Amino acid sequence: MSAEGAGPGPGSEAGPLCPEHGQALSWFCDSEGRPVCAACAELGGRCRGHRIRRAGERAEELRNKIVDQCERLQLQSAGITKYVAEVLPGKNQRAVTTASAARELVIQRLSLVRSLCESEEQRLLEQVHGEEERAHQSILTQRVHWAEALQKLDTIRSSLVGMLTHLDDLQLIQKEQEIFEWTEEAEGILDPQESEKLNFNEKCTRSPLLTQLWATAVLGSLSGTEDIRIDERTVSPFLQLSDDRRTLTFSAKKSKACVDGPERFDHWPNALAATSFQAGLHAWTVNVQNSCAYKVGVASGQLPRKGSGSDCRLGHNAFSWVFSRYDQQFCFLHNGQHEALGLLQCPARLGVLLDLQARELLFYDPASGTVLYTHHAPFPGPLFPVFAVADQTISIVH
Repeated sequence: MSAEGAGPGPGSEAGPLCPEHGQALSWFCDSEGRPVCAACAELGGRCRGHRIRRAGERAEELRNKIVDQCERLQLQSAGITKYVAEVLPGKNQRAVTTASAARELVIQRLSLVRSLCESEEQRLLEQVHGEEERAHQSILTQRVHWAEALQKLDTIRSSLVGMLTHLDDLQLIQKEQEIFEWTEEAEGILDPQESEKLNFNEKCTRSPLLTQLWATAVLGSLSGTEDIRIDERTVSPFLQLSDDRRTLTFSAKKSKACVDGPERFDHWPNALAATSFQAGLHAWTVNVQNSCAYKVGVASGQLPRKGSGSDCRLGHNAFSWVFSRYDQQFCFLHNGQHEALGLLQCPARLGVLLDLQARELLFYDPASGTVLYTHHAPFPGPLFPVFAVADQTISIVH
């Protein structure tokens, strides 16, 4: 486009001049996106071949864009004003109403839980009191019974001693029937035998509700407090231990880099934690979602480490208590005995609670709040968290 002889467009005013030609910038180069003078726009100018138009046209286009933008901003402002004036107050009121309803729901449900806990507490305390009274009454009955037996034995003994002391041979022979009857009566008094009726039955305190609430509370309050890590000296050569000593990965190929030692399991894919417990309450969680073959539980430090026998296999000896999964089969294992557990779903995480004072080992599913299994027995200390992996990976959650 030629701009020869063209002057400033309508509405143009004196302003900056072209630094190259000293002429007014009355044209606009779309290709370079800047105002230019007539000389720049001519055929021999720097903008030859470019799309050139009058600066006023470009200015008018910009004015129209500004007007459109102002209209959009006005509409946007009106929308925001309406939103602030009409929508937000309603949202605020709904938030207040919903929060109030949520607050009432929390209070209502916790009130029901408290009421249920109080009722369960009363029921269990009454059971404890009743069991204590029963045991006490059984002991009193035994005291009376054995007091009478002692008195009877003492009377028979005194009579027999009197015969020995005061009767001659003929008189003694004449008393033979009486001696026989006293002897028979004494033989009828049996020696005391151990009886469970004389012991307080601790099972009276076992309540599925209390156990579940207690397990949930323990795992909630102790979460992260048990810094359980694997003792690398015990790790089987079929397992790989992560750098943080919390993850065990099964390998079908035995590691040759694993240095053998007295603490290491040399056949079964087992590992012990570095921490042991002798008293108190302890809880830890294991991520087991990636494994279809594992064992998690506790073991005595006396657990043998060498060989392929059952004495080293977790759950198949008197030194280990474990929750076991193999494919879709779950069970509790101890001393070669297993109790099958009919679980409806595979737990992604497994919580372990060890209460040495109460002599209780509990396995728990944190996701569903379900107690999977509880074992009551005296445990020889110290006890170590123990793990076995025969598929993929398990990790101690921290």
